[in-house]
Amino acid sequence: MFKTVLFPIDQSREAREAAEVVANIVQKYNSRLVLLSVVEEPSPEELSTGSMVSPEVVAKLLENAQTLFSQQDIPAEILEKQGKPAFTICDVADEIGADLIIMGCRGLGLTEEGATDSVTTRVINLSPCPVLIVP
Repeated sequence: MFKTVLFPIDQSREAREAAEVVANIVQKYNSRLVLLSVVEEPSPEELSTGSMVSPEVVAKLLENAQTLFSQQDIPAEILEKQGKPAFTICDVADEIGADLIIMGCRGLGLTEEGATDSVTTRVINLSPCPVLIVP
């Protein structure tokens, strides 16, 4: 049923809590698991202050998530992309033929417009496949 599951992750508590649901579904359906971290292109302000997320932090986040799943005998592929999170998540889901996207209800990706236009909301509206939101 869910041959390929995409799990976009960030450093939020909600993403960490969603990992348990991801593990259960992937094991139940013997799915291919793809972990994705999307780094937004830095704004001029972030470039000048150095407050953007470093590639090393993202690589460590993906490595830690991959290790977490491998401890449960779940192989996980990792992808790191740069772009607008919601659009990138949906593009990757389409590229890999994802049957399901699983994500936390709130991550670190609130847009300038606020919670009503969160990354999660945008993914729900743009996704090429079903989206499971973990509260």
